[in-house]
Amino acid sequence: MLIKVMQAPVHVYRKVISPLKPPTCRFYPSCSAYALEALEKHGPGKGSWLALKRIGRCHPFHPGGFDPVPPAAEAEGHPYSHS
Repeated sequence: MLIKVMQAPVHVYRKVISPLKPPTCRFYPSCSAYALEALEKHGPGKGSWLALKRIGRCHPFHPGGFDPVPPAAEAEGHPYSHS
């Protein structure tokens, strides 16, 4: 439930703000897609942190490119985590 609440602003951004701007994303997946996936895979705490770090890299001095959300087990440091 909390994850859905935290994803709501991203959905609003995608529906309301994003269409008003030209497509300039330097990453794949886009930052909004990354944020939604990070919250799903890692939960509210870690997912928010990963999304904020990704948005912090979104600037003209970063080359961008393919930057997937890390798998939950890798991110937690436990190869067989059940999170």
